[in-house]
Amino acid sequence: MPANLTLDTLKAAFDAGEIDTVLVVAPDMQGRLMGKRFHAAFFLNGGHEETHCCNYLLALDMEMNTVPGYRSSSWEQGYGDYVMKPDLSTLRRLPWLPGTAMVLCDLLDHHTHEEIAISPRAILKRQVARARALGLEPMMATELEFFLFENSYESFRDKGFAGLAPVSGYNEDYHIFQTTKEEDVMRAVRNGLYGAGIPVENSKGEAEAGQEEVNYRYSDALDTADNHTIVKQAVKEIAWSKGKSVTFMAKYDHRRAGSSSHVHQSLWTLDGKPAFHDAGDPHGMSDLMKHFVAGQLAAAREMTVFLAPYVNSYKRFTVGMFAPTKIVWSSDNRTAGFRICGEHTKGVRVECRIPGADVNPYLACAALLAAGLDGIERKLELEPEMKGDMYGAEGVPEIPRNLRDAARLLHGSSMLRRAFGDDVVDHYHHAAEWEIAETDRVVTDFELQRLLERA
Repeated sequence: MPANLTLDTLKAAFDAGEIDTVLVVAPDMQGRLMGKRFHAAFFLNGGHEETHCCNYLLALDMEMNTVPGYRSSSWEQGYGDYVMKPDLSTLRRLPWLPGTAMVLCDLLDHHTHEEIAISPRAILKRQVARARALGLEPMMATELEFFLFENSYESFRDKGFAGLAPVSGYNEDYHIFQTTKEEDVMRAVRNGLYGAGIPVENSKGEAEAGQEEVNYRYSDALDTADNHTIVKQAVKEIAWSKGKSVTFMAKYDHRRAGSSSHVHQSLWTLDGKPAFHDAGDPHGMSDLMKHFVAGQLAAAREMTVFLAPYVNSYKRFTVGMFAPTKIVWSSDNRTAGFRICGEHTKGVRVECRIPGADVNPYLACAALLAAGLDGIERKLELEPEMKGDMYGAEGVPEIPRNLRDAARLLHGSSMLRRAFGDDVVDHYHHAAEWEIAETDRVVTDFELQRLLERA
């Protein structure tokens, strides 16, 4: 679904006094939207051509610290500029912000105007181009989960993040009465996204107290990642406007289920035919689909950093809480890392259940696509289906248990180095190593509670 503004309709809205501000933004390494607020008059009068940002935006951690050791930018290089080039096909209204529109940008080299290789949007675009060169269109959807709290961000930050109060006191999976009590936020989310040109389908309660899910229609891979990023921004802003807060952490409390972002994937021919479907196959899967899934299984461990980017991400992979622990495929089985959905239909697809809600969708979709295309190019044979409770399966590959193991596997991945390039792999490996080092040095509440008196 395309965004809902053009320069002409933006000008008409500006002339009518409906829009006065344009957010000019680009996703960073963490999948956050970074950029500037333009007056609409300036944006219309040439600002839509390009603007600039500091190149440190692709070399920062979550705290916005200037991380040493990146080749792309540093103090020695002076932290110069990137060009922010608006992709006008993403220009849209933001109904939840008065008088505001938004456009997503690609990041370009200031001198050559070529796309920055380490930019998340560019990484995904290159894999989409690779698929199209094979005559295939990647179609994807992400299911985004999060927790909704009664507290505002400001109130619990002032209390040291203590006293978080989920909006529900009990598991609300598919629960209509409980979610009725949350409609002040969730109705605004659905209607806001629809008004922004995001093809929202539904919201629902998820499998924990205060947990929500938002679903939006599958689309081409880049549009899906764009939509995912805007949905996260919208949910945070709408909840904040109503005095509440949300978290997209993969695991905010070890006693509760984590939040996922399952990625559904299929390939279609460029003339609109389902390339994954074979009516004569026992599972309805074409040979192409089997190669694609085989490629993802083969590369799952080495691409996990792009599916689970933080130390916290790995605390979600817990037996019995619907997060996978094993790298296997199975039909309509939520205990498997890769679940085949829509068997015997044109909508047959593979759902990767490994990513958490903390994922950068551009990087996750790009890594999954790169692995699947590698399986197609090498005609990898799909291993036999596994059935039953995968949590107890033995002798099968497991999702890395922590970011340290996943980072080591990423660094040694020849497949991802071929697909993304050494600079990209080394850049995101460095980000993972920094995340590990920062976590290693911090004394946690758990350590204080466990050791302060007893040690």
